[in-house]
Amino acid sequence: MSKVRDVHIGNRIKAVLKQQGRTSVWLASQIPCTPNHLYKVYANATINTGLLQHISDILDYNFFEEYIQNG
Repeated sequence: MSKVRDVHIGNRIKAVLKQQGRTSVWLASQIPCTPNHLYKVYANATINTGLLQHISDILDYNFFEEYIQNG
């Protein structure tokens, strides 16, 4: 059975972006939004699912899987 994990999604987005060698300025331009808005996203533990899907598509990473824990 799957359980929902407690995830700070802003931190995870920032970490995946860093792993990919991309910058916040680059991601902000892809969304599009200002870098200041993106820094607010990083600070939040939660995010709108539509925005999370958009960021997932841009980074080619399924952030929704972060919430699922088997066990």
